[in-house]
Amino acid sequence: MRYPGSEKLEIIRLVEQSHLPVRRRLATLGILPVTFYRWYARLQAGGPEALEDRPSRPRRGTGFRKRFGRRSSNWRWTNRNSRLGRWQRASPM
Repeated sequence: MRYPGSEKLEIIRLVEQSHLPVRRRLATLGILPVTFYRWYARLQAGGPEALEDRPSRPRRGTGFRKRFGRRSSNWRWTNRNSRLGRWQRASPM
């Protein structure tokens, strides 16, 4: 489940103010400790606005198209060893 930034901040405040241990308080809220500590690190690094959702799309690509052409199938036909069904090997000694 995705939580908006305001709810994440509220959960962090609840855990900070609780008299229970962090793990037990998170268990009552149904949140994994890993998730909570990720939110907490974002809050410490960037403030409350850092808790807002970010797009899951990568910021930059792998550069595959730039290296091998427009379509991924082009790479297969330009690499002789791939076309023959073999991995590229180092030259024999």
